[in-house]
Amino acid sequence: MERTDCLVVGGGIIGLAVARALATTGREVIVLEAADAVGTQTTSRSSEFIHAGIYYSEDSLKARLCVRGRELLTRYCDERGVSWNRPGKLIVATDDAQIDRLEALFRHGIANGVDDLRRIGGDELHELEPEVRGVAALLSPSTGIVDVDGMVRALRRDLESMGGAVALRSRVIGGRIESGGVTVDTAEGGSASAHMLVNCAGLGASRVASSLDGFDGPIPPRHLAKGNYFGLSGARAPFEHLVYPVPVDGGLGVHSTMDLAGAARFGPDVEWLDDEPAADLDDKDLDYSVDDARLTGFEDSIRRYWPGLPSGTLTPAYAGIRPKTSGPGEPAADFVIHGPAMHGVAGLVNLFGIESPGITSCLAIAEHVVGLMGS
Repeated sequence: MERTDCLVVGGGIIGLAVARALATTGREVIVLEAADAVGTQTTSRSSEFIHAGIYYSEDSLKARLCVRGRELLTRYCDERGVSWNRPGKLIVATDDAQIDRLEALFRHGIANGVDDLRRIGGDELHELEPEVRGVAALLSPSTGIVDVDGMVRALRRDLESMGGAVALRSRVIGGRIESGGVTVDTAEGGSASAHMLVNCAGLGASRVASSLDGFDGPIPPRHLAKGNYFGLSGARAPFEHLVYPVPVDGGLGVHSTMDLAGAARFGPDVEWLDDEPAADLDDKDLDYSVDDARLTGFEDSIRRYWPGLPSGTLTPAYAGIRPKTSGPGEPAADFVIHGPAMHGVAGLVNLFGIESPGITSCLAIAEHVVGLMGS
């Protein structure tokens, strides 16, 4: 049986950031990742945004960790040579009925410490982005894009340089809370024991928590929301800024983004999957295909702020699936990060519903987890 100081379940960007942070304290850390490579599930299927911290309720974990995480992330990228850029973002109200919602977002952003957020009118919007139609907008200069794969590689290098390890093809299927630690079993027949366990399993976090014998702490509801993306064929990004509509139920709306090479894509929409997926749901059971039938809805959404979208230029790109603790029609939920003070099990931290702005917040989430672990 493998024994170590800390086990981290899940090798996405959150798990790797947490593992690295734990390793910097001198602990021996092993990451257990179900797939045959790190960062291949939710991490690799994102918009790759660096969020400013506008959307989240004041004093929420999302607000605090996003604003703190943005500072840590950009500094880390500069230090490790990871590519990132800051084109800024426009959140566009396409009619007067959306002005109140735009004002609420402005208040959220200012309360959360986004001190460069600015209201602009329709004329200035047209000057900044002549092809965008809107009556008003919020300009967020702090919003950016980042090479997520580069971040994943850098975090893993850091972890391994400090003596940590990543065990691939190690899907946790159960375990036991024991005196002085936790033991977990993997589908491959192995087991590992540690003084500390951090559950960063993302889509599978509820399954991992519920599979631990002796754990009777809270596990929030699990809902999955699929986000589809379409690319713009034969053209670069049509705008200089990232362009967002006013948010919709379950997400931030079909927005215009670009990668660091300038290729344009639009998304994500919100496609709710089963409210309560099977507890043993595995990545291989998830459908990441983009249905062509969603094209018309995408075109309609995009043309509300970009009437000039040429017909026939959108092509299916990719999809991601977000773990949520709130379902359709419910207010957006905060990150749920439970440490020993919440559930009473020393050395155990569970992370649930780590969706956007998870990538932006990853280093701040890692700080927070280390704080919950104590010395």
